[in-house]
Amino acid sequence: MLSRGGLSLNDGNEESKDTLTKQRTTKKCEGRAQIKRPDKTTMRKTKPKKRILLPDPKFGDVQVTRFVNNLMLDGKKSIAYTIFYDSLNIIGEKMKDADKAPVEVWKQALENITPQVEVKSRRVGGATFQVPMEVRPERKVSISMKNLVLYSRKRAGRSMAEKLAGEIMAAYNQEGAAYKRKEEMHRMADANKAFAHFRF
Repeated sequence: MLSRGGLSLNDGNEESKDTLTKQRTTKKCEGRAQIKRPDKTTMRKTKPKKRILLPDPKFGDVQVTRFVNNLMLDGKKSIAYTIFYDSLNIIGEKMKDADKAPVEVWKQALENITPQVEVKSRRVGGATFQVPMEVRPERKVSISMKNLVLYSRKRAGRSMAEKLAGEIMAAYNQEGAAYKRKEEMHRMADANKAFAHFRF
């Protein structure tokens, strides 16, 4: 091609092309930088809303409703209420000497079998450790209620109301399978307290 003063006529066009490509690349880079990637710490799902429990019809206590929900099978709530109230009547007959009402006996029994610490498995460097951890308040209530229902079902007796009453009275006197389960959880946590620094 012809050139004037040692410069080609096409130099201006090449320079303009270079500037256009530079602008395009910078715009692409800016666009990439604007894309926000999800943070690893953020949770993918939203936490489920807590259900509002209505108080039970006899005592007007929400804690009783929560226990009956754990006791209930196949959605038969009225039967679960009947079993619970019958068990409290049995406790009232058998523990006439006690100063407390049957509902207070049940609440004290729940407190007696509530664990304060538990162990959770954690894998560190190819080895699995049982790490002792403090139990959350909500989980404490849940564990105590589930253990009381579970070990009541395993007891010997004619009806579920009798079994439940027997386990409640045993837990009130710091006896029974549910109370032993709590003591076992505390022993395991105490035996593994050397791994408490792996807490998460």
